[in-house]
Amino acid sequence: MDTEAQPTERDRSSRPSVAEENSDTGAPEERSRFALVSRAADWLPGGRITLTLLACLVFLLLLSTFVVQPFQIPSGSMERGLRIGDRVLVNKLAYRFGAEPQRGDVVVFDGTGYFGDADYIKRVVGVGGDHVVCCDKEGRIEVNSRSVDETTFLYPGDSPSTVPFDVVVPRGTLFVLGDHRSDSSDSRDHLGSPGGGMIPVDLVIGRADWVLWPAGHFARLHRPDAYARVPAAEGAGEPTTAAGAHG
Repeated sequence: MDTEAQPTERDRSSRPSVAEENSDTGAPEERSRFALVSRAADWLPGGRITLTLLACLVFLLLLSTFVVQPFQIPSGSMERGLRIGDRVLVNKLAYRFGAEPQRGDVVVFDGTGYFGDADYIKRVVGVGGDHVVCCDKEGRIEVNSRSVDETTFLYPGDSPSTVPFDVVVPRGTLFVLGDHRSDSSDSRDHLGSPGGGMIPVDLVIGRADWVLWPAGHFARLHRPDAYARVPAAEGAGEPTTAAGAHG
């Protein structure tokens, strides 16, 4: 009678495990990657430690270029919220994928050709199409005929502006002011310059979302409610909501 051979304990113990078989017969691509990493580590002084550090540096460079970037505050133009020496984290994805700056946002932008050859940080007061006027009978700024109470973020003792202005913000640009109005060079000071003091949205680097340093000043930067009741400019919808700089 033909019978199927039954393996003995010795037969079972002598056979390689599945894990051992997989280890011995790893995918060629995986072996190639490990070999490449090993050769690179052997070539670099310091071996795998140096290779790991280089990988971390490349990751941080990509993160800073495309996602977030720290900026240092060098002047008092955004006090009381942002002080000299503060380091803020700028969200570079805030205005991608169709989103645009909104009134009240604190933004970092490239001022080349408009404010100066440097990066600046200011608060957005008017967006494309807005009619911005200073000031109403109570000394407040008006946006689209709605008075804005800025007392929650203005520097104590400052007025909204000692310089009168009456502007309509062109489409695709922003009207920006510092929170410390008496110590800020902003759109008011460049009304007669190329661009009329307005900043093209394309030059906005990102939105300042966090104060990272010093630790005692760590905070999330929120859009103030002061602009929430400002109506849209005539003929325009509201902008889409999105989830060291000079003064």
